[in-house]
Amino acid sequence: MDDALRAYGDGREDAFAGRRNVGAAEDPHTGADYRTGFLDGRIEIFRMLAEVREILEENG
Repeated sequence: MDDALRAYGDGREDAFAGRRNVGAAEDPHTGADYRTGFLDGRIEIFRMLAEVREILEENG
């Protein structure tokens, strides 16, 4: 369980940093956890950017 959580966290960190660790993503034991964390991180970034755009549009 610890490995899965660590892989998920690593995936999120890599998404925030704008890089992807192919080796971690293809790991047979924790690759799915890494990819899920990566995707969750990318979605969070997308939402944050959408909020920034909305704020900028409101302030003209």
